[in-house]
Amino acid sequence: MKTNTLLLSLILSLSCGKAFASTAEAENFLKKSVGEVVEAAKNAPDAPALASAVRPILLKTISFDAMTRRAVGPGWRQFTDAEQKDAIGFFTTLIIRTYSAKFTPGELPDVVYKAATETAPGRVEVATTTLYKGSRYEGIYRLEQPDGKGWRVTDVVIEGVSMIANYRGQLDAQFKSGGAGAVLGSLQKSINSSK
Repeated sequence: MKTNTLLLSLILSLSCGKAFASTAEAENFLKKSVGEVVEAAKNAPDAPALASAVRPILLKTISFDAMTRRAVGPGWRQFTDAEQKDAIGFFTTLIIRTYSAKFTPGELPDVVYKAATETAPGRVEVATTTLYKGSRYEGIYRLEQPDGKGWRVTDVVIEGVSMIANYRGQLDAQFKSGGAGAVLGSLQKSINSSK
């Protein structure tokens, strides 16, 4: 009986230790990435320069493949490989422009990180409070390990609204009304209007 209890305690402590390591790694990855974005914002002379500066940072931080697939929804499986590639490219450009447009070069946010939580194996959420230009924003970064190795952001929830769910509501309706062509057209239109 004592052996079973000891073995169970050891297994639980090892699994808790692994979960803590995962959450700490994800949280550190996010902090480093946000720090790089803030540094780019500090050094960018204007909005177009900011978008260019954050692009490589966001490309290595965000899983645009997963985000695009989830934002499109079930219709994604009906896209051709070429349409999927175009959709990912358009969605990536749209998100980067939208994200960078939220910042004014030289004005830096103050981000407070709360303890990361593991929601499932390989999935972590990091809650944040961001103070920017006198306003306070509550957010949650959802991170995953899509390749089983490095962490990537797969969704951002700001003030209770999931970016993926928001886009999915729009893109799913586009798909239902006109298929992949309608989704691609909608994304291209959004990119053109965000210039």
